[in-house]
Amino acid sequence: MNRRQLQKLGVPPKFAAAAIDALRDAASQDLGFGLKGKRAKELVQDVVRAPQTFVNDPVWGKLASEMLGYEPIELREPIAYRTWGDEIDPAAHAQMRDACRVPSAVGAALMPDAHVGYGLPIGGVLACENAVIPYAVGVDIACRMKLSVLDVPVESLVERREPFRVALEKGTRFGVGCEHKPKQSHEVMDADWSVSRITRERKDTAWKQLGTSGSGNHFVEFGVLTLAERDGELGLAAGEYVALLSHSGSRGAGAAVCSTYSAIAQSRLPSELKELGRLAWLDLKSEAGQEYWAAMNLMGDYAAANHAVIHRLVSHLLGAEIIAGVENHHNFAWIEQHGGRDVVVHRKGATPAGAGVLGVIPGSMADPAFVVRGRGNAESLDSASHGAGRQMSRTKANDMFRFSQVRKELAERGIEVLSAGSDEVPGVYKNIRHVMAAQQDLVEIVAQFDPKIVKMCGDGSRAED
Repeated sequence: MNRRQLQKLGVPPKFAAAAIDALRDAASQDLGFGLKGKRAKELVQDVVRAPQTFVNDPVWGKLASEMLGYEPIELREPIAYRTWGDEIDPAAHAQMRDACRVPSAVGAALMPDAHVGYGLPIGGVLACENAVIPYAVGVDIACRMKLSVLDVPVESLVERREPFRVALEKGTRFGVGCEHKPKQSHEVMDADWSVSRITRERKDTAWKQLGTSGSGNHFVEFGVLTLAERDGELGLAAGEYVALLSHSGSRGAGAAVCSTYSAIAQSRLPSELKELGRLAWLDLKSEAGQEYWAAMNLMGDYAAANHAVIHRLVSHLLGAEIIAGVENHHNFAWIEQHGGRDVVVHRKGATPAGAGVLGVIPGSMADPAFVVRGRGNAESLDSASHGAGRQMSRTKANDMFRFSQVRKELAERGIEVLSAGSDEVPGVYKNIRHVMAAQQDLVEIVAQFDPKIVKMCGDGSRAED
């Protein structure tokens, strides 16, 4: 009798080994039945129905003892979630429905830039009680946006571009595993990196990668920021400004934290729920859950430091001062109050958009990014999109586009791309204006950033986003 046959008889997968051992013992002791047959099936079903009556049985005692007090776990029906936008792959909806079956899930939403990811889809928002899901945060923990407004005249972006090119080329590092030479400094490296084994072991790597951007959809670019009216929080009058915009995360250290703790979570996933796979969670009160939470927050500080170093280096090379700025995570989890209770809100590729909260939502190398202010919509769990969202895979993009041709077309529009790959050209993304229109009840637009000089990874590295 194999595991599948035992499961049909009501034996939970986690007890299959004990059941097989009992059947073998019965056969070896010549108790009148072997590993098959009607009598064997009846006995197995009897033990499953009333294990307490078999606890002292020499053959069935071990299985019965293991099953005492066992309450079967069934995969729940998915909780409801609201969707913004209608240009969303059905596979992303399927992933969202799976996420909504996680036992601790109490709230969910899907943003208009949503597309397929690992576990929770990109653009997915999931609130859980006392549980954190590493893959609902994402591999690139604390991937974030940072925009700095500079004190240089807008005309200089047209009249003397060379200093801007040099600042980007010398002030940034791109590529899988890329390191910064010489090492950069930031107070984050004085933090406690012993909060988990993996952060302790990856501290040196993190230091070497401090101030780097990796590959995939990460970028650093100069552009023109336009405010239609004065914004007191930004401290800027209506008008146009030169701004520096970057997108990257926690690099190799963050990826190691995700893979390590997701593996732990998956190893603890009840056998009845194995199909949830990468949606495996850690109890926030468990030792592993507390370690992951501390490591995730450290990666948040580290990702912020990465951007701070990039903006410090690039602005210094340009000879400019930073006069205002906005930044935000979009691959992270927060403990927030929703519905009158504390919950863990996972925003995987989603921007925090609580009432009055500023953030940045990018488009593509050809399309605008927007500085936004959250409206605090409870149905979205105070969230908004994190960008335009992909509308095709990288493989399809590489087959469909040639970067050299796209680069030429962008140059004719006044947008200079220093380096990038064909899998990141504008055509692979949804229309950012459609995405913004679909979430007018989530955010209000404060300013528009139009890219002018763009740098991304151009060495063909695998995507790290």
